[in-house]
Amino acid sequence: MLELVKAGGWPMIPLLLLAVLALAIVVERFWSLRRKEVLPPGLGDEVRRWAAGGQLDPAHIESLRRNSPLGALLAAALDVRGRPRDVIRERIEDTGRYLVHRMEKFLNSLGTIAAAGPLLGLFGTVVGMIQMFLGILDHGVGDVNQLAGGIGKALVCTATGMVVAVPALFFHRYFRGRISGYVVDMEREAGRLLDVLDTRTSHPQG
Repeated sequence: MLELVKAGGWPMIPLLLLAVLALAIVVERFWSLRRKEVLPPGLGDEVRRWAAGGQLDPAHIESLRRNSPLGALLAAALDVRGRPRDVIRERIEDTGRYLVHRMEKFLNSLGTIAAAGPLLGLFGTVVGMIQMFLGILDHGVGDVNQLAGGIGKALVCTATGMVVAVPALFFHRYFRGRISGYVVDMEREAGRLLDVLDTRTSHPQG
């Protein structure tokens, strides 16, 4: 491995830095986007019981808001629970957009790494080829085997760029898909809470 890094020359440095950054982002997003952290099991049922029983004091709602992204979405609906359904739904959509943005943290960077990796690899290859041809101008073609070895070394950067870019692209798409699935589930839980709030408004408890 060290020999490959040396063969690629200084353009390998930014590629290795991108690889480390991509790995850090993937690990962090896997940790932050665990299902139990985004959609705690049973939370929707618990909140609907609160709403049905009228246990909606500010402390409950604030605790819910800090619980998880799903909790924040349901708390946003409860903040405006006495207003028309359209107003509540609009608040849910606004909060949902913010939560999606928060869950997509670092994903733009991961996408940039996926796009930049091959370009940096190609740049390193071009630099290597230029150096090789300048050597030919100074010393002639010389040994054909040495020439082939120089071309092989120049292509190391291209290969490294692809090795960095392909996993970054894969995980970028994977996390986007996971977040989209979470959003669907969160919308369903919010809709169920809206139904409970509508029922409570239509039949207020004495």
